Amino acid sequence: MSPPGNSKYKESGTARLLGAGTSGILELFTFHPVDTVAKRLMSNTERIHGPGQTTAQSLSKLNQVIFRDAAAKATISKYLSLFPGLGYAAGYKVAQRMYKFGGQPVARDFLEHHYGQSFTRAFGDRNGKAMLHATAGSLIGIGEVALLPLDVLKIKRQTNPEAFRGRGLVRIVCDEGMGLYRGAGWTMLRNAPGSFALFGGSAFVKEYVFGLENYNNATFMQNFFASIGGAVASLTVSAPMDVIKTRIQARSFDSPESGMTILRRMVQQEGFSSFFKGLTPKILVVGPKLVFGFTLAQWFIPTFDRMLKGNDRS
Repeated sequence: MSPPGNSKYKESGTARLLGAGTSGILELFTFHPVDTVAKRLMSNTERIHGPGQTTAQSLSKLNQVIFRDAAAKATISKYLSLFPGLGYAAGYKVAQRMYKFGGQPVARDFLEHHYGQSFTRAFGDRNGKAMLHATAGSLIGIGEVALLPLDVLKIKRQTNPEAFRGRGLVRIVCDEGMGLYRGAGWTMLRNAPGSFALFGGSAFVKEYVFGLENYNNATFMQNFFASIGGAVASLTVSAPMDVIKTRIQARSFDSPESGMTILRRMVQQEGFSSFFKGLTPKILVVGPKLVFGFTLAQWFIPTFDRMLKGNDRS
C-alpha cells in the first residue's frame, strides 16, 4: 500500500515510482546478503543436521551451504560472497518495488470503483474493505510473473554461479529465451496467496486491531505492526511454493527439472519440513526490512514530489 499521507494531497505517480525505486535500491544493499542465505538454504537438498552428527559437524555443513567456496576464507571474504547477482537483484528489486507500490493502489481503486458494492454485500463493510485490499494485492502478485527473468538470473547467481561461466547476459538471454520463465506457474501459485496474505493481513490489522477507517491515516507504529503481521502471514503461506520455485530456478540452464519432480523428491527424501526451509531467516529479516523500506518510501516519495513540482510544502 502507498505510504500514509494527507488524504487531501496525493503525490504524483512519477514521485511514487521514483521514491519506491530509491527505497528499493537502499533496501537491496542492506538486505541482499540475508536473501542470499535464505535462497541457498532453500536450494540445499541435503540434511544439515543429520542423525549421528555432532554440533561441530552440523555447523561446518551449514557454513559450507551458506558461504560455498568462501567457507574457509576470512570473515570479510565470507560477507562479500553473499553479494552474487547484485546487478540482476538491483533490476529486479527496483522494478518490483515500483510495480507493487504503484500497482496495488491502482488495482484497489479499480476494484473499489467497479466491484466495491459486491465486496461489501459478500463480506460486510469492514471485512469487504480488507478483502478488497487483499484481492488487489493478489492480482498484482500474479502479474509480477512478468519480472520473472530478472528473479531467475538473480537466484542462479546466488545459488548456481557455475551456470554463468563463459556467458554474458546477452548470450544467456539469446540462448535461453522463454526458458527464463521456467517456474512461472509455481511463481504465480506462490504470489497469489502470498500477496493476498500480505496486503490482506496488513489491512486486517489496521481494521480490527487499530480500528482505522482510512488506512492511509495510520501512524508509523501502526504501519509497522500491520506490515509485520501481513508479511509474516505472507511468508508462511507462500513458503512451500517458494522453496519449489527457488529450486526450479536454481538448476543449471542445461539441466532443467519440473516442479512436480522436485516436489515428489522433497517429500520422499527430505520430508514435509523441507517445504519450510529458509523460512526462519526470511521471517527474522521481515521486521527490520519492512520498517527500513517503508520508512524510506514515506520520506522519498514526498521529497521527490517537491523536487518535481518545484515547491516546498510545509
